[in-house]
Amino acid sequence: MTFAPNAPGAWEGTSAIFVGITSERTRECCAVAAKAASDKLGRDTVVLGVEKLLGITDAFVVTSGANPRQVRTIRDEVERQLKHAGWGTPLSVEGLDVAQWVLMDYGDFLVHVFLEETRRFYDLEHLWGDAPRWAWTSRAAALAGAPG
Repeated sequence: MTFAPNAPGAWEGTSAIFVGITSERTRECCAVAAKAASDKLGRDTVVLGVEKLLGITDAFVVTSGANPRQVRTIRDEVERQLKHAGWGTPLSVEGLDVAQWVLMDYGDFLVHVFLEETRRFYDLEHLWGDAPRWAWTSRAAALAGAPG
């Protein structure tokens, strides 16, 4: 018997198995990403737990920079710190050429680095308003060995 992933109903019911199961490692990596953004003065950095709402990823890390140079700098620091933490490089990165909205796809979570006015326009926090916000500052401090 051959499994046909595109056949009607092939994946029916499988997402229910995984929805709502967020690993501790994913939460830690989101905290690392949020701290990295904060280290480069990313503004209003939040982590949204979207696993129960979206089903294809567990979380969004959302931050913004004042200008395209800062957006690129934040993106570079997030990738550097996540790589150092053992998460590796993103599966894909979109939007780096214009640097108004850089999207870093790590599979289990996405990092959105916005130019401030672009962030206000798309307003992901409002769009995903039902998503819980994950506390990341104390987790990031604990991972760094600092008192949190």
